Amino acid sequence: MRVRHPDGQVFTFDAGALCLELSSVSGGAGMRARFEMLHAPGDFVRWAFASRLDPGAAGVTPTEVVVTEEDLALVKELREAIWAGAWALATGSAPGRAEATVINRVAAGPVPVPQIGPGLARSWRRPVLAGQLTALIARDAVATLTPPTSTRVRMCAADNCALIYLDTSRPGNRRWCSMDRCGNRAKVRAHRSAPDRP
Repeated sequence: MRVRHPDGQVFTFDAGALCLELSSVSGGAGMRARFEMLHAPGDFVRWAFASRLDPGAAGVTPTEVVVTEEDLALVKELREAIWAGAWALATGSAPGRAEATVINRVAAGPVPVPQIGPGLARSWRRPVLAGQLTALIARDAVATLTPPTSTRVRMCAADNCALIYLDTSRPGNRRWCSMDRCGNRAKVRAHRSAPDRP
């Protein structure tokens, strides 16, 4: 995803998992409030189409996604549960029972109904309900926050960054949220602090 930081910088962030795209870059409680993207139901639609959820790949247009204020509240509740669970994993503990309960409840909901569209294209039955998309995110959270992937949920190594991602690199040694941002800044600092060579 392309992320715009409040400091104005725009950078590419690969969260590695759908659920972490929601919890890491759409805002939230506490320190994440300044990143809030989900102010109104239409904001969730815009986020969904920009994320790896990508309803457009199923031939769905933004006007075919139905989102209510109640749906938005559920998305935000799920987002906080995912964030807490991912934070726990990234800092060396396990997700709490309360977070697991929320994720499990939302994951049990109905998901978009697949169908064969024109020209044998795979599609979803319309309208697509926000609750169906939220259930897909919750199911991704179940897969991401449990073994074997749970051991690869990481936080950016920069002191002033709390973005959490799933390390999908083959060696499992990803350190930065983005090489465009924190990785590049670390390289610059390391270069500046290196002793001059004769």
